[in-house]
Amino acid sequence: MGFVRKYIRCPHCGFTNYATSIYCVRCNLKIKLDYSSIKKSFAFLITAFVFYIPANIYPILQSNKFFESYTNTIISGIFELWSDGDYPIAIIVFLASVLIPILKFIILFYLNISIKSCKYLKIKRRLYKFIEISGPWSLLDVFVVFILSALIHFQYVSVIPKSAALYFLLMVIFTILSAMSFDERLIGVNCE
Repeated sequence: MGFVRKYIRCPHCGFTNYATSIYCVRCNLKIKLDYSSIKKSFAFLITAFVFYIPANIYPILQSNKFFESYTNTIISGIFELWSDGDYPIAIIVFLASVLIPILKFIILFYLNISIKSCKYLKIKRRLYKFIEISGPWSLLDVFVVFILSALIHFQYVSVIPKSAALYFLLMVIFTILSAMSFDERLIGVNCE
């Protein structure tokens, strides 16, 4: 059998180069694998998780209706939507605000700690694609809160974003940075 050569795809042009190459043969872009990306991804992931906690503890918005004021956390907002009979909206908010961020944390953590393992390479690549695809949709909650606060300002009714909206925004940004700093080419690079 002899020596098996490893190949690496250029992230810019897609050309297949030898894994030992530092620059792409076609476009001359630096393609060397970045093993420090695992540390960067972990650091961003931990930061995102730290922001996730206050995003769920503190109120995300305050609604003023006539002379009464209500504050809602993400979870209490989901329960209120459910109890009002707005089941599809409650499910969407639960998925976008609670379930998908937790899944992203678990997936990114799993990818970072199992990067050297040669098991389940196809599943790892699919999980990473899920993280990439769901990235832009993570800002859905923050977008809704800020749109509501911009649109609903009448004399007796208003919606005001609270501190959890900022924490949630920071959590989403650091989750995206964690996924972006993770070098997916490291998945299976040492496997034959």
